[in-house]
Amino acid sequence: MKLANLLSLSACLATLSPAWGRIFQGSVMEGLEESANMHLEHLQAMRSFLGPTEETPIQHAKRESTIQFSNPKAKEFLVDGTKIPDVNFDAGPSWSGLMPISSDPHETRKLFFWFWPTTNASNSRDLLFWTNGGPGCSSLEGFLQENGPISWSWGQAEPTPNQWSWTSLANVVWVEQPVGTGFSQGVPDITNDDELAAQVMGFLEQFLDVFEELKGSNFWVSGESYAGMYVPYIANWIYEHPGLEVDLKGIWIADPTLTWGLVQQEIPALRFAQAHRDLFPFNDTFYAQLQNISDTCGYTDYLDSVTYPPTGQLPLPVGATFNNVTRAVGVSASCRMHSPIQNEVSILNPAFDVYRVSDTWPTLWSVIGFPESTQEFIYFNRTDVQDAIHAPHIAWETCSSGSVYSNGTAGFPGRDQSIPSTLSVLPNVIEKSVRTVIVHGLADFILVSEGTRIAIQNMTWNGLQGFQTPIEPDSFEVDNMGTFGVMHQERGLTYVEFSFSGHMTPQFVPWAAFQTIAFLLGKRPSPSTT
Repeated sequence: MKLANLLSLSACLATLSPAWGRIFQGSVMEGLEESANMHLEHLQAMRSFLGPTEETPIQHAKRESTIQFSNPKAKEFLVDGTKIPDVNFDAGPSWSGLMPISSDPHETRKLFFWFWPTTNASNSRDLLFWTNGGPGCSSLEGFLQENGPISWSWGQAEPTPNQWSWTSLANVVWVEQPVGTGFSQGVPDITNDDELAAQVMGFLEQFLDVFEELKGSNFWVSGESYAGMYVPYIANWIYEHPGLEVDLKGIWIADPTLTWGLVQQEIPALRFAQAHRDLFPFNDTFYAQLQNISDTCGYTDYLDSVTYPPTGQLPLPVGATFNNVTRAVGVSASCRMHSPIQNEVSILNPAFDVYRVSDTWPTLWSVIGFPESTQEFIYFNRTDVQDAIHAPHIAWETCSSGSVYSNGTAGFPGRDQSIPSTLSVLPNVIEKSVRTVIVHGLADFILVSEGTRIAIQNMTWNGLQGFQTPIEPDSFEVDNMGTFGVMHQERGLTYVEFSFSGHMTPQFVPWAAFQTIAFLLGKRPSPSTT
């Protein structure tokens, strides 16, 4: 049933509510009737969340750009907002295509981008960069289902305008990077995220040469998930290699990879399941087995050792492993906690989604094939879509099936050799930035918010380790909604946890994510309602 039809039905039923009230008044059905009416009212309110309906026709007036580009090359990337397939409204002009990562005329490595100008001319001097994570996941996922001007999220029958598009706050460029991601072209040849950052900077230099009116902009770098590695390394590279003709101001990362999986997955996994026992309804025997692993492997004591302020660096628990060659921290097989929990709960809930644990049956389809491939088509795999946005005719994947890193010797696929950002570049980025924002969804299990807190408490920046005072409950509010999680700010770092959200915060709670990105950009004094 289409949304418009559903809302029409709910409006029709709502007209019967006075009669229902007379019928059930004083009966055992009275409370049920009141709840049903309230639910219908909330369905009506959903109109404002999902854009125009048949009762409020979409306006097809031509939309003009808030910025014009003088370089003739820019015209090669221009996208007509009235001709984007299946989008039945004028989304306005944008620019997209492949851009090389260097000025070498024979450069074969090219990144795909989609640039959208801000809809508010007063924000035309702000440029926001977005990347998804993975490694190797497409930023077009973020564009279409998280923070872009066109929203086609899980279960939506068709695209709608996104009223929480970040383009109302800044010019935004979504970039598929590194090489090997999405439509981007070339053979992956990076071994770490310093090399990744150098390629992104090369791309940005070429991008600004074409779209030269963006030079001098206030610049912000944002992303989610493995972008907890990408974004700090990109920002650090720009800070440490002056010359890019924009003014880097800060970063925003959501549900980020900040440290070893041992800390962000294994150690907090049991406590997460216990806190959400209605969604992880294991029997007492299995919970006792998990508790024994936690105790034996040192996880329980580790969690109890996290304090505000910290008393020093937390030593690795006995369940940790250490690679003397790569210096990577891992976990012994007998101390695995996260995967046994995920496997067991997936038996109880066939629709279990590690990205948002509150999801239950039935699973919603996605037009980009993530997380479920039950749709009629993959949108960015259609040649008419590829032609509209100047993309190559290739088999586009939401997340690359191959590695986007090289092993650095024989050119075979490899893994990222970078040191986690909290233990390397992120402190320098915080110290050099006007604002740094980290957000995390509380229903995310692929990376657990408590693990992110631990990563912060083990990080030293601006002369001190971790947050010095505890994170207070009910400290983050959304405008016109009320309490929506927690927030803490110290020494240039803002940390926010969102209720109702899993891993992709701009998709699941766009209104909350919008407030935090507005704060990053200096458009509001606090992420929270003041």
